[in-house]
Amino acid sequence: MDTHLHHDHPEDHLKSSDALRDIVIGLSDGLTVPFALAAGLSGAVDKSSIIIIAGIAEIAAGSIAMGLGGYLAGKTEQDHYHSEVKREYNEVENLRHLEIEETQDFFAKIGLSEALQKQATEEIAQDKDRWVDFMMKYELGLEKPDPKRATKSAMNIGLSYIVGGIIPLSPYFFISSSAEALKISVVLTLICLFIFGFFKSKITGINAFWGAIRVMLIGAAAAAAAFGVAKLFQSH
Repeated sequence: MDTHLHHDHPEDHLKSSDALRDIVIGLSDGLTVPFALAAGLSGAVDKSSIIIIAGIAEIAAGSIAMGLGGYLAGKTEQDHYHSEVKREYNEVENLRHLEIEETQDFFAKIGLSEALQKQATEEIAQDKDRWVDFMMKYELGLEKPDPKRATKSAMNIGLSYIVGGIIPLSPYFFISSSAEALKISVVLTLICLFIFGFFKSKITGINAFWGAIRVMLIGAAAAAAAFGVAKLFQSH
């Protein structure tokens, strides 16, 4: 018997991934923070060399900090999952009657008859490991995390931050005047923010154009604020 679901129409669903989320986080901050820093310094100093040094230092520090944040988040997810698995095994062994009730309640909520509830519960409860896996997924809503998730997250976020940060900083490598380099940096970074915002909005299912505009305006506002503050303090 064919148990697969067949559809008469194509379904276009987003299959999000942890890697995609990491890249979005890294690129978003990588494009915005160094851009604001470069813009702010351009309002206070004339030489691009100073901005390059500060920008590289910020990208290095930012990528490490962001990567570490991703690593700790991944480790926390793993630790939480293993803690809940240990607790679930203890409940299956020592509070079996309560776990049986919870399992039957789950089947009742999805519409199975009382007879099928008992039958399905008995089948699952015969294998302790399978029962714990079932309860983790359907009672607690927890999927087993990738054991390499923390390291992968740190690498994805950190490298994405570096790639994003190099974009607003790149004109300063070729133009000695910070004011002139800033003009190129603004155009280049806003274009990249628009493209980034467009694809980010596209994959999350919101209006791509307005999502791109929003991301671009946020980056522009951050840079403008940094530049204005630098000019304000310079005048004093």
